[in-house]
Amino acid sequence: MKLRILSLGAGVQSSTLALMIQRGEIPMVDAAIFADTIGEPKIVMKWLNWLEKQLSFPVYRVSKGNLRQDTIDRSNGGGKYKYFLDIPFFTRHEVTGKKGLGKRQCTTHYKIIPVAQKIRQLLGLKKRQRVKKDMSVELLMGISYDELFRMKPNRIPYIQNVFPLIDMKMNREDCKNWMKDNGYPNPPRSACTFCPFHSNEEWRDIKNNEEEWQQVVAFDKTIRKGTNDEYLNFLHNSAEPIDQVNFNKKDNQLSLFIDGCVEGYCGN
Repeated sequence: MKLRILSLGAGVQSSTLALMIQRGEIPMVDAAIFADTIGEPKIVMKWLNWLEKQLSFPVYRVSKGNLRQDTIDRSNGGGKYKYFLDIPFFTRHEVTGKKGLGKRQCTTHYKIIPVAQKIRQLLGLKKRQRVKKDMSVELLMGISYDELFRMKPNRIPYIQNVFPLIDMKMNREDCKNWMKDNGYPNPPRSACTFCPFHSNEEWRDIKNNEEEWQQVVAFDKTIRKGTNDEYLNFLHNSAEPIDQVNFNKKDNQLSLFIDGCVEGYCGN
């Protein structure tokens, strides 16, 4: 059994791929899979609802759970949850002021694993059942030509990551132009509202949405002490409370996002 699956992040690149597939510009897929952290901004979920209606192939939404709430529970839980925060918060030592960055595990736990589990289900495999020799999967990744360094082979032997946009030498701007030329709206960038790798420009956009901004501010305060009493956690790379940051300053937060998401599941 062979499957062809689109990893759908509901951002610019993967949305372009989905619509190119629908129009026959890229060979058809059996399905698309969207891994929901329950942390995306409303505009992304609204876009996904619209996108699904444009596609003739099924879009499966999978979820490990609520990343935001799970993180709050773990940061306050201690015990077996100590040191197991999935989100890579920026840190500052309470005494020395030394800054750092936590380990990124949210993409693996809340994106990669749920997608892989759904693929197994689509292959008809039960829990712990071995993959048969005739089973293989092509997983289309929304990585564009300007992100060549994000290309990675899949760690699962029977899944092969493929990169149609790179094969066509299309970058992010090319994707936006393709959407415009074909009469489609401009997709939003997909990322959790509380992602530490937002640029200042993106933080400003979130701040313009009062409801989502208040959720971000509350989350930033909740995770401050985290699981290690010596270090304070922050959403912004300045290691300052998010509601005290001047977002008009230039920063390299976007490049940090790209460098931190080499798997290609977030932000596409």
